[in-house]
Amino acid sequence: MRARYIRVSTASQSHERQLKKEHPNDRLFLDVCSGSIPFNKRGQGRMLIKAIEAGEIDYISVHAVDRLGRNLLDILTTLQLFDNKEVIVKVDNLGIESRVKNKPNPAFKLIISVLANISEMERETMLVRQKEGIALAKLKGTYKGREKGSTEDKDEFLSKYPQVISLLKQKKSLRDTASRSGVSLNTVQKVKKYMNK
Repeated sequence: MRARYIRVSTASQSHERQLKKEHPNDRLFLDVCSGSIPFNKRGQGRMLIKAIEAGEIDYISVHAVDRLGRNLLDILTTLQLFDNKEVIVKVDNLGIESRVKNKPNPAFKLIISVLANISEMERETMLVRQKEGIALAKLKGTYKGREKGSTEDKDEFLSKYPQVISLLKQKKSLRDTASRSGVSLNTVQKVKKYMNK
């Protein structure tokens, strides 16, 4: 069976760009999390791995390599796991598959290694720029970060965790929900508290 893996960083982001009409029969796995979270620690990432290990999935498509992660080692480890199970991975924006005639595609490995490295560098550069920007804004007295003691709007907070909400509605335990969603137990407890209000 074919699968489509989708990752967006926040619930407010659209995943339509990653979900094309030519995937109507694919089993969907959608994570809402940072690309820095290891693939096997994401809720749907783990579900996909389980489905592969159960022999249910033999083909996975993703929009771009950075959907799998923003860490070179994690991306390569994930792809090696898929390859060990002889699962074909297609990266749409490259138009290339990981296996050809049931053998690993050396061109795929080379291209993915380069792109994964670039993705990791982009993330590190973004974090450095963000810290520099915050420091500069603080010096100028124009920093607009959330003030100490202020609280985030309930609906705004809940909108960030649709997967947690879904699992809690399915009566999953707090620890199981945290593990599947790739968030902390404290976050799950806070989501549950807001849901019950």
